[in-house]
Amino acid sequence: MGTNGSTMLEPLRQGLPPIDPAAVSTSASCALPPAYEAVGGARKFTRATLAQWDLSERFDDVALVVSELVTNALRHALPSDAAQDHLDGPGRHTPPVRLHLMRWTSRLVCAVRDPSHRSPERREGDEDFAAESGRGLFLVDSFSDSWGWHPLAGTLQGKVVWALFRTGPE
Repeated sequence: MGTNGSTMLEPLRQGLPPIDPAAVSTSASCALPPAYEAVGGARKFTRATLAQWDLSERFDDVALVVSELVTNALRHALPSDAAQDHLDGPGRHTPPVRLHLMRWTSRLVCAVRDPSHRSPERREGDEDFAAESGRGLFLVDSFSDSWGWHPLAGTLQGKVVWALFRTGPE
């Protein structure tokens, strides 16, 4: 866990809607283990980060979206042997799922990176709102201002699914 200003975030920024690069930005990132308990850890990390950024009033909506994105990554994007560390080059172990939170003057982005190249699939047509699962991307769409995904390039493998929240006037 902790602040991450590395170039790993650059592909995330490139796939987002236009954001003024002159605006002050900060980011935080945490690796998540390939277990459903990671959803709770992602929520705790989100609460602490938003509090540090004086955005605690946005916690409920952001935490719901973070929970859905992390759950989807754990459920649909990990290979069956995900309990083992993943290799990202010779001898380098990389956690399979990573949560990034990025803040600009008037926007907050939460992004979840996973090792799958498959696009997220939103159910079309009639939603079964009583179902135990299958509403994740509907909720992401409902509680965020916009969302999307893109494949990663370069040495990073997989994709990033992101959601954007407006936090102030543009």
